[in-house]
Amino acid sequence: MEEPLALHPVKLYVYDLSKGMARRLSPLMLGKSTAGTGPPRPGPPAASGRHTSIIVHKDEFFYGSGGISSCAPGGTLLGPPDSVVDLGNTEVTEEIFLEYLSSLGESMFRGESYNLFEHNCNTFSNEVAQFLTRREIPSYITDLPAEVLATPFGQALRPLLDSIQIQPPGGNTFSRHNGQS
Repeated sequence: MEEPLALHPVKLYVYDLSKGMARRLSPLMLGKSTAGTGPPRPGPPAASGRHTSIIVHKDEFFYGSGGISSCAPGGTLLGPPDSVVDLGNTEVTEEIFLEYLSSLGESMFRGESYNLFEHNCNTFSNEVAQFLTRREIPSYITDLPAEVLATPFGQALRPLLDSIQIQPPGGNTFSRHNGQS
Protein backbone atom coordinates (compact mmCIF):
# COMPACT_ATOMS: atom_id res chain seq x y z
CA MET A 1 0.00 0.00 0.00
CA GLU A 2 1.41 3.39 -1.03
CA GLU A 3 1.72 6.21 1.47
CA PRO A 4 -0.29 9.31 0.60
CA LEU A 5 1.76 12.23 -0.63
CA ALA A 6 2.35 14.94 1.94
CA LEU A 7 0.74 18.30 1.31
CA HIS A 8 2.84 21.42 1.83
CA PRO A 9 1.21 24.85 2.24
CA VAL A 10 2.12 27.52 -0.33
CA LYS A 11 1.78 31.19 0.54
CA LEU A 12 2.41 34.45 -1.30
CA TYR A 13 3.96 37.23 0.76
CA VAL A 14 3.15 40.72 -0.52
CA TYR A 15 5.29 43.65 0.59
CA ASP A 16 4.68 47.35 -0.05
CA LEU A 17 8.17 48.80 -0.27
CA SER A 18 6.72 52.31 -0.63
CA LYS A 19 4.96 51.96 2.76
CA GLY A 20 1.72 53.37 1.33
CA MET A 21 3.22 56.23 -0.67
CA ALA A 22 2.34 54.65 -4.02
CA ARG A 23 -1.30 54.40 -2.98
CA ARG A 24 -1.40 58.05 -1.92
CA LEU A 25 0.38 59.36 -5.02
CA SER A 26 -1.20 57.15 -7.70
CA PRO A 27 -4.30 59.34 -8.28
CA LEU A 28 -2.08 62.37 -8.84
CA MET A 29 0.54 60.70 -11.03
CA LEU A 30 -1.47 58.06 -12.85
CA GLY A 31 -4.87 59.72 -13.02
CA LYS A 32 -6.43 56.85 -11.07
CA SER A 33 -6.03 55.09 -7.79
CA THR A 34 -4.19 51.79 -7.68
CA ALA A 35 -6.49 50.93 -4.79
CA GLY A 36 -9.59 49.43 -6.36
CA THR A 37 -11.99 46.83 -5.18
CA GLY A 38 -10.56 43.77 -3.56
CA PRO A 39 -7.30 43.53 -1.64
CA PRO A 40 -5.14 46.60 -1.06
CA ARG A 41 -3.24 47.65 -4.16
CA PRO A 42 -0.24 49.68 -3.09
CA GLY A 43 1.03 50.29 -6.59
CA PRO A 44 2.65 48.61 -9.55
CA PRO A 45 4.86 45.65 -8.82
CA ALA A 46 8.29 46.74 -7.72
CA ALA A 47 8.01 50.04 -9.63
CA SER A 48 6.14 51.67 -6.79
CA GLY A 49 7.13 49.31 -4.09
CA ARG A 50 5.24 46.02 -4.47
CA HIS A 51 7.38 42.94 -3.93
CA THR A 52 6.18 39.33 -3.73
CA SER A 53 7.72 36.05 -2.71
CA ILE A 54 6.68 32.42 -2.35
CA ILE A 55 6.76 30.61 0.98
CA VAL A 56 6.99 26.81 0.77
CA HIS A 57 8.96 24.11 2.58
CA LYS A 58 9.62 26.48 5.50
CA ASP A 59 11.51 29.05 3.38
CA GLU A 60 10.79 32.26 1.49
CA PHE A 61 11.91 32.40 -2.16
CA PHE A 62 12.08 35.55 -4.28
CA TYR A 63 13.68 37.02 -7.40
CA GLY A 64 15.52 40.26 -7.94
CA SER A 65 18.49 41.67 -9.79
CA GLY A 66 20.74 39.25 -7.89
CA GLY A 67 18.81 36.21 -9.14
CA ILE A 68 16.76 33.80 -7.03
CA SER A 69 17.23 34.18 -3.28
CA SER A 70 15.88 32.50 -0.18
CA CYS A 71 15.58 33.15 3.54
CA ALA A 72 13.46 32.19 6.51
CA PRO A 73 9.90 33.54 6.07
CA GLY A 74 9.96 37.28 6.78
CA GLY A 75 13.75 37.06 7.08
CA THR A 76 14.71 39.87 4.72
CA LEU A 77 15.24 43.37 5.99
CA LEU A 78 11.73 44.10 4.67
CA GLY A 79 10.36 42.52 7.84
CA PRO A 80 6.91 40.98 7.93
CA PRO A 81 4.78 41.09 4.77
CA ASP A 82 1.96 43.60 4.39
CA SER A 83 -0.36 40.79 3.37
CA VAL A 84 -0.30 37.02 2.93
CA VAL A 85 -2.25 35.18 0.22
CA ASP A 86 -2.92 31.47 0.73
CA LEU A 87 -2.26 29.79 -2.62
CA GLY A 88 -3.23 26.30 -1.49
CA ASN A 89 -1.10 23.21 -1.07
CA THR A 90 1.41 21.32 -3.16
CA GLU A 91 2.54 17.71 -3.32
CA VAL A 92 5.87 18.79 -4.82
CA THR A 93 8.65 17.60 -2.54
CA GLU A 94 11.39 19.92 -1.33
CA GLU A 95 13.99 18.04 -3.38
CA ILE A 96 12.03 18.39 -6.62
CA PHE A 97 11.26 22.02 -5.84
CA LEU A 98 14.92 22.87 -5.25
CA GLU A 99 15.87 21.17 -8.54
CA TYR A 100 13.17 23.22 -10.29
CA LEU A 101 14.49 26.45 -8.72
CA SER A 102 18.02 25.59 -9.78
CA SER A 103 16.82 25.13 -13.35
CA LEU A 104 14.96 28.46 -13.25
CA GLY A 105 18.03 30.20 -11.83
CA GLU A 106 20.14 28.95 -14.72
CA SER A 107 17.61 29.89 -17.40
CA MET A 108 14.63 32.25 -17.05
CA PHE A 109 15.48 33.87 -13.72
CA ARG A 110 19.15 34.83 -13.88
CA GLY A 111 19.90 38.16 -12.21
CA GLU A 112 20.74 39.86 -15.51
CA SER A 113 17.26 38.91 -16.84
CA TYR A 114 15.53 41.08 -14.22
CA ASN A 115 13.33 43.87 -15.61
CA LEU A 116 11.22 46.03 -13.34
CA PHE A 117 8.09 45.88 -15.53
CA GLU A 118 8.30 42.71 -17.57
CA HIS A 119 10.37 40.15 -15.65
CA ASN A 120 10.38 40.85 -11.92
CA CYS A 121 9.65 39.28 -8.53
CA ASN A 122 5.97 38.99 -9.41
CA THR A 123 6.76 37.15 -12.66
CA PHE A 124 8.82 34.72 -10.58
CA SER A 125 6.13 34.32 -7.90
CA ASN A 126 3.51 33.65 -10.58
CA GLU A 127 5.69 31.07 -12.35
CA VAL A 128 6.51 29.24 -9.11
CA ALA A 129 2.91 29.36 -7.87
CA GLN A 130 1.73 27.70 -11.09
CA PHE A 131 4.40 25.01 -10.80
CA LEU A 132 3.48 24.26 -7.19
CA THR A 133 -0.31 24.70 -7.18
CA ARG A 134 -1.39 25.16 -10.83
CA ARG A 135 -2.82 28.51 -9.71
CA GLU A 136 -1.68 32.00 -10.67
CA ILE A 137 -1.04 34.75 -8.16
CA PRO A 138 -3.84 37.37 -8.00
CA SER A 139 -4.29 39.48 -11.13
CA TYR A 140 -4.41 42.69 -9.07
CA ILE A 141 -0.65 42.10 -8.69
CA THR A 142 0.27 40.85 -12.16
CA ASP A 143 -1.84 43.37 -14.13
CA LEU A 144 -0.42 46.52 -12.54
CA PRO A 145 2.68 47.01 -14.72
CA ALA A 146 0.55 47.19 -17.87
CA GLU A 147 -1.87 49.56 -16.14
CA VAL A 148 0.95 51.90 -15.16
CA LEU A 149 2.62 51.77 -18.57
CA ALA A 150 -0.71 52.60 -20.22
CA THR A 151 -0.69 56.05 -18.58
CA PRO A 152 1.23 59.08 -19.86
CA PHE A 153 3.04 59.32 -16.52
CA GLY A 154 4.06 55.67 -16.68
CA GLN A 155 5.39 56.15 -20.21
CA ALA A 156 7.33 59.24 -19.17
CA LEU A 157 8.91 57.43 -16.23
CA ARG A 158 9.64 54.19 -18.06
CA PRO A 159 13.26 55.00 -19.06
CA LEU A 160 14.11 55.81 -15.44
CA LEU A 161 12.18 52.86 -14.02
CA ASP A 162 13.74 50.41 -16.51
CA SER A 163 17.15 51.23 -15.09
CA ILE A 164 16.16 50.34 -11.52
CA GLN A 165 17.41 47.03 -10.16
CA ILE A 166 15.68 45.67 -7.06
CA GLN A 167 17.13 43.06 -4.74
CA PRO A 168 15.48 42.92 -1.32
CA PRO A 169 18.20 42.91 1.32
CA GLY A 170 18.64 40.07 3.76
CA GLY A 171 18.16 36.98 1.64
CA ASN A 172 20.74 34.47 0.46
CA THR A 173 21.35 33.83 -3.22
CA PHE A 174 19.86 30.44 -4.03
CA SER A 175 22.39 27.77 -4.97
CA ARG A 176 21.47 24.13 -5.58
CA HIS A 177 25.05 22.96 -5.11
CA ASN A 178 24.79 23.31 -1.32
CA GLY A 179 21.03 23.52 -0.84
CA GLN A 180 20.31 27.10 -0.03
CA SER A 181 23.43 29.15 0.47
